[in-house]
Amino acid sequence: MADSLRARVGRIVSGGAHALIDALEEVMPDALGQQALREVDQAVDEVRAEIGRAIAARHLAAKRLTEQSSRHDDLSAQIELALSQDREDLIRAALEHQLDIEAQVPVLETAVADAAERQAELEGYLAALQATRREMAEDLTDLSAARAKAPKPPTDGELAQGAKLSELERLARRHLVEERLAALRAARQEG
Repeated sequence: MADSLRARVGRIVSGGAHALIDALEEVMPDALGQQALREVDQAVDEVRAEIGRAIAARHLAAKRLTEQSSRHDDLSAQIELALSQDREDLIRAALEHQLDIEAQVPVLETAVADAAERQAELEGYLAALQATRREMAEDLTDLSAARAKAPKPPTDGELAQGAKLSELERLARRHLVEERLAALRAARQEG
């Protein structure tokens, strides 16, 4: 799960925002933009769940480490008592148990450190995803605003009126050309 989550977060953060907005400019920006934001939100939720698991693992390992350290200290006190009563059999049993605990302590310390490292890594993912989401939301808002400001395509009535005006301009221009041609002919006949 960790590698797939890492890859997904990387994909979303590295190119998701700009590639998505570029693709959306040509099609339904609102619907696809909202879908992309939902994908980021889903990734954020997954990362938060992983953070929760890392915190729980860290807590459990730290609790077990504390318990083992406490047990080690209790055994030291019991060894002192057994020494005072010259009970070598009890001393040996307590020392063996202490050795077992001492073997577990480095593993538990590593588990605590690994869980803390994983938590920090996931918090970095979370921050990156949240920043990407904010950027995507801003880009979508800007795109929507730009589309709202863009001139609307003309209606059929506006197109018909424009065609009529264009035809009127052609007629007026043709009339000017005919007037100048008539003036040139008249000047030539007089001269």
